[in-house]
Amino acid sequence: MKRLARVVGTVGLLLMIGLIVHEGTSAILALLSQAGWILLWLVPLHALPLLLDVMGWRTLLDGADPQRHTRLGTLFGLGALREAINRLLPVASVGGEIVALRLLVLRGVPGAAAAASVIVEMMLVLISQFTFVALGLVCLLRVSAARHWVVNLVTLLLVAALPIIVAVLLLLRYGSIFERGGRWIERMFAEDSQWRRRLSKSGAIDDAVRLLYRSPARLLGASGWQLSGLIAGTLETWLALRWLAHPITLGNALALESVVQAVRSFMFVVPASMGVQEAGLIALGALLGVSGPAAVALSLVKRLREIVFGLPVLLGWQWYEGRRARALAATQATSAQSALRQLKSQGP
Repeated sequence: MKRLARVVGTVGLLLMIGLIVHEGTSAILALLSQAGWILLWLVPLHALPLLLDVMGWRTLLDGADPQRHTRLGTLFGLGALREAINRLLPVASVGGEIVALRLLVLRGVPGAAAAASVIVEMMLVLISQFTFVALGLVCLLRVSAARHWVVNLVTLLLVAALPIIVAVLLLLRYGSIFERGGRWIERMFAEDSQWRRRLSKSGAIDDAVRLLYRSPARLLGASGWQLSGLIAGTLETWLALRWLAHPITLGNALALESVVQAVRSFMFVVPASMGVQEAGLIALGALLGVSGPAAVALSLVKRLREIVFGLPVLLGWQWYEGRRARALAATQATSAQSALRQLKSQGP
């Protein structure tokens, strides 16, 4: 898998460089220079869609664990971390959820409730993105009276995704997938007591998932927060293109943002969607009246915002993990010294 990630990442990087050269490096730099430092306002602006998305997560987490209410600030930090991991590290867009789940458990959230909130949230993300892309398709149809190939591609992606979403929904609701999977793995590792202990509570995740699914209002509320976050993210595209001297309407910005989000999700194996994001923006931008250099400049602005917003979060995470590792090592050393003193005090 690591070798595949390197190969795919290298191909994506070469594609991105090729597109930059093809569209004209000087023209792209001219657009970025013309906009100037005002583009940095996109960094604090990103807190709005992230906050809306985290509100949806908290809705699910409170439903999975009614006895505990996790602070919004804590979830905001975890949301920023998982986004930074998914966007900036080669983890196939899922590593951030695993890290966030682990940190939730370390903060005292029951493992089954934390896992259920993340699992159901990932499922609802598919539904929210499906709705978001459908809205983008409506905006595209208003722009293009003819059946442009981009419109046909987006329609095909929506049609292909619908049965998958329905199947996963039914599987999570009725399938008891974690309990069944745990039993299957337990038979494979029947002699390993450590595995048996880990899998003994796999059914609790299914129970927590079903608890969430018995609250349609909570699921609808979480989906609403997620969709609101996706729509709010359209402001980044709209403002960036205005500052790059290529203004478009909010409807066109929504179409552009939604399709690029869909392409990134579909090509999740490409680290940071290198090359994929640029190609999608160029293809759809041509339909919406955005020039190739402006589309690439927009992609670079998005990447710059991801780095400036996400890099401090990644550094803070590493600092936290390092401090925790040192504290754990110190505790273990103290325990070992105490045990050694106790043995010496007992004598021969």
